Formats: sequence, structure tokens, C-alpha cells
Amino acid sequence: IVKSVFFISNMPTQSTLTGATGTYFVLFQLLRRNWIAALAPEGVPNTDIIVTDIEGNRQCAIQVKTRSIGSDKGWHMSKKHEDIISPTLFYCFVDMQIEEGSLPITFIVPSSVVAAVLNESHKLWLDRPGSKGQAHNDNKMRRLLPDYLRKHDYSSDIVSRLGSGWMSKYQENWDILHM
Repeated sequence: IVKSVFFISNMPTQSTLTGATGTYFVLFQLLRRNWIAALAPEGVPNTDIIVTDIEGNRQCAIQVKTRSIGSDKGWHMSKKHEDIISPTLFYCFVDMQIEEGSLPITFIVPSSVVAAVLNESHKLWLDRPGSKGQAHNDNKMRRLLPDYLRKHDYSSDIVSRLGSGWMSKYQENWDILHM
């Protein structure tokens, strides 16, 4: 009985498996495009994959965020992602919520864009009342959404910039790593 309990408690969670699936999918996409890519050693902050071009002239780091469910089609982030900005850090947002037999969709977004979007969208969320008219309490959770118009009824500049399709220019844009 002790072995069974130990074994069950060490089973990977669905979110752990989803995250690993997204990371290996991004690694596959990089290698098939002739990038030299490898998993970062465990414990490296903000980096899941280390990448360089064939000549070794362009190095970058990638943090992978993967989702497989969710009505708002967004990715979980945290407050710390508002401050992580580097010209050589990119996020790969992998959308696994796809039709059977289709490949996941990946959005490759510079860290500076992610930081700005998270910061601005969170400020807007704090400024707007909740569903029952209450003030939102600040917290460390953030959501990167492909469409902030779906989630919020705003008429601000950020929403016009971040409504449906704002992430389109990053979809499967692996060439952004050549910058």
C-alpha cells in the first residue's frame, strides 16, 4: 500500500504533461528550421529552450507557455513577466486547443511586447469593476489573451490595439528569431 500511495503521489499532473508537450513541440519546430536548440538546464530562470543559429551569430532564449483548455483562449502568466524584458528573450505561446489531427499553433512574441501587454491589460482590469460591480483586488496572476475585446468592454487605445487578431503577426513567425 505504501508503494501505491508513493507512486500515485509522484504521477505527473495534466498541466505538467501539457507544458512538456508544448516545450518539445517548440524544440521540434526550431530544429526542423535548422536552428540549434536545446532544453535549458533545470533551474535556469525564465528560459526553457536555448537557441542559436548555425553560424553561432544569433543566440536567444525561449520561454514556452502552453495551453490546452480555456474559454478565453489565453495563457497563464504572473506579475514577474511584466518586468522580464530582454532583446534576446522570446515567448512561444503554444495553443494545443485544436482539432484532432492538426498541429498546435505557436505565437512567437518578444518579451518586451509580452511585458507591455500584461502591464497595460492588468491596469485596465484593475480600473474596471468586477461582474458584480466590485473593485478588483490586485494579485500576481496575469492572462495573456489573443483578444482583450472578448474579455473586456473597453474603448481604450489598448483594446483597439489588442482586440481580435493582435497576435496574428506573431503566429508561426519563426523568422522573428533572426532579428
